[in-house]
Amino acid sequence: MQCVEITLDPQETVVAEAGAMMMMDDGISMATIFGDGRGQQQSFLDKMMSAGKRVLTGESLFMTTYTNETTGRRTAWFAASYPGKIMAMDLRDYQGKLVCQKDSFLCAAKGVSIGIAFQKRIGAGLFGGEGFIMQKLEGDGQVYIHAGGTTIERELVSGETLRVDTGCLVAMTQTVEYDIQFVGGIKNTLFGGEGLFFAQLRGPGKVWIQSLPFSRLADNIIAAAPRAGGKSKEEGSILGGLGRLLDGDN
Repeated sequence: MQCVEITLDPQETVVAEAGAMMMMDDGISMATIFGDGRGQQQSFLDKMMSAGKRVLTGESLFMTTYTNETTGRRTAWFAASYPGKIMAMDLRDYQGKLVCQKDSFLCAAKGVSIGIAFQKRIGAGLFGGEGFIMQKLEGDGQVYIHAGGTTIERELVSGETLRVDTGCLVAMTQTVEYDIQFVGGIKNTLFGGEGLFFAQLRGPGKVWIQSLPFSRLADNIIAAAPRAGGKSKEEGSILGGLGRLLDGDN
């Protein structure tokens, strides 16, 4: 389980998802904000709209800011909620905008806007794994996003395509086209175990792929968990006891 360590200069602020803080030095003040994390003053209506957008992406209405109120440097630590990798990315390297999966944002420099990006293609929205709505990070600061398992970065040239499991896409630059493609073939569809559709990414631009989406991790945990009454799923099978013995459960 990775964490990120952020050292704040006097009066410097970092914005994070609610519940992401692991620990912090004395002298850092916390404040709950209503909105998308932008530093400039917003009207109440703007705050309501930005908070509503966050709800659409499955996030909390609120975010938390951490400000160094001292005259020296202070440090705060933020942790991911499931096993994986935290990536530090500077939005200035990507023309000020990244599109990410809905639960990938961890924390960012104050002034970064955390909004929503709608999928323009109805097929991608219905079958793309991420739905119609993804997170949009805009600004000129540093952001930290979290991916499950390990991550692979690919740079696609113009017209180059990459087919990805629909849950494995973490982030992409704004120039990448996102669509879905039918797996094809009756045997592939019924027994391939990969679902009905791939995500199809077309360059130019960069994409980041994760090896273990949280949904896959949760499904595996549920499948391996004991059934009601404390019985594991292999109890009653011919190899149930032997399998547990070999696994070291007995």
